[in-house]
Amino acid sequence: MCAAQAGLLGKKTLLLERNDKPGAKILISGGGRCNFTNLYTTVDNFVSENPQFLNAVFAQWTVEDTVRFFENFGGIRGEEKTLGQLFPTTNKAKDIVSVFTKLLYDTGQNLWLNTLVKSVEQSVDGYSITIERAGKEQILHTKKVVLASGGSPVAKLGASDFALRTARKLGMQVVGTAPALVPLTITGKDAEWYASLSGNSVFARVYNDRIAFEENILFTHWGLSGPAILQISSYWRAGEIFTIDLLPKFKLEELIKQERNTGGRRTIGQLLNDYFTKKIVEALAKFLPIETKIASLGKAEAQRIVDTIHTFKVKPAGDKGYDKAEVMRGGISTDELKSKTLEAKNFPGLYVGGEAVDITGWLGGYNFQWAWAAGFAIAQDI
Repeated sequence: MCAAQAGLLGKKTLLLERNDKPGAKILISGGGRCNFTNLYTTVDNFVSENPQFLNAVFAQWTVEDTVRFFENFGGIRGEEKTLGQLFPTTNKAKDIVSVFTKLLYDTGQNLWLNTLVKSVEQSVDGYSITIERAGKEQILHTKKVVLASGGSPVAKLGASDFALRTARKLGMQVVGTAPALVPLTITGKDAEWYASLSGNSVFARVYNDRIAFEENILFTHWGLSGPAILQISSYWRAGEIFTIDLLPKFKLEELIKQERNTGGRRTIGQLLNDYFTKKIVEALAKFLPIETKIASLGKAEAQRIVDTIHTFKVKPAGDKGYDKAEVMRGGISTDELKSKTLEAKNFPGLYVGGEAVDITGWLGGYNFQWAWAAGFAIAQDI
C-alpha cells in the first residue's frame, strides 16, 4: 500500500519481499476471501497502550477511502458479510493483491522477491540495508526506510520478529508481544470434556472485566476457537478466567418459569434441546441434572442451572501460539512514532507501519484498515 501510494504521488520505491510472491498473508486472510476492511472501524476496535494514536492516521485514510481505492483501481466492490466485514464480491483474496501488483507496475515501482533483509542500520546520510539475494549479500543505501515487515504469526509464510529486533537494536521501546486472535487451549481435568465436544459450535457471549463479544464459539479437541474466542484472546492473559454466556439471547430463568406455568412436565434436558445440539446437552449433564423434571426443581437447583448456562467459567491453560494466531499483540511503542506520519521521532527517515507497531485490531478487517491507512500516511511523507 505504501509503495503503491508513493507511486501515485510520482515517488520511487524499492519493495523488498522475502517470499517468492507478494501478499502471502493477504492471500490466506478470511479463508482466502480477504475481509479487506470493516465498515464500523473506530479506534475502539484496537488493542494498544495508546489506541488514540490511530486518530491522526484514520483522519487521513478512512474506510470510505479504502472502499473507493479498491473500486477505482481494481473494480472491486465490497460485500458486507458479518458485523461490518467487507469482502470482495469475487470472494478472492488474490484480487486484492492484484490491485497492488498492478499499481506497482503502472507507477514504475521496483519489487524484489526472494530477498532477505538481514539488517537496517543508521549511516552517515541515512540507512544501510544488508540484504541477501540470489545467494549473494549486498548493502543498499537510502535516506528513507519503511519498516512494514509485520509480526511473528505464521512463520511458514515468512513472518518474523525482524521489525522488533531492528527497533530494539536502535534502542526503540517495544511493548511486550504475544499471539492474538488465537485459539485457546484447555488442559487438565476439563480437557476431555472440551475434546468430547470437538466440532460443535454455539452462539455465545464471551466476556471478562475488560470487554465482551457476541459471536460463535467452537469446541475443539484441544480447547476453544471460533470468532468470539479469537476476539477475547486479545484481552486475555495467562492465568485469567473469562466467562461464557451460552444462551445470550434468552433468559433461562424466564424459560424455566414459563415451563413451570405450563406444568413443568419436560426435563431440563428437553428444554435445553430447544437451544443446543444434542451433543452439547449430553455434555452439560456433567454439570446439570438434565433428567430432572422442571416441576420438581428446587430454587437453588434452578439457580445453579441458570448460572451454569449464563456464567460458564473458563480458565485456559494457554494459546495455540504464533503459528495459529492471526496477529501479534504488542510491538514497537507508539511513543516512538509521530502520529501523523509514523516516522520514528528519534530516527529521521525511518517509518514503521502495520503489525510491527503496538496496534492490534479485532477480528474482521480492522487490521487491514490500519495497514492501508498506515501505508497511505507514510507514503505522503517519504
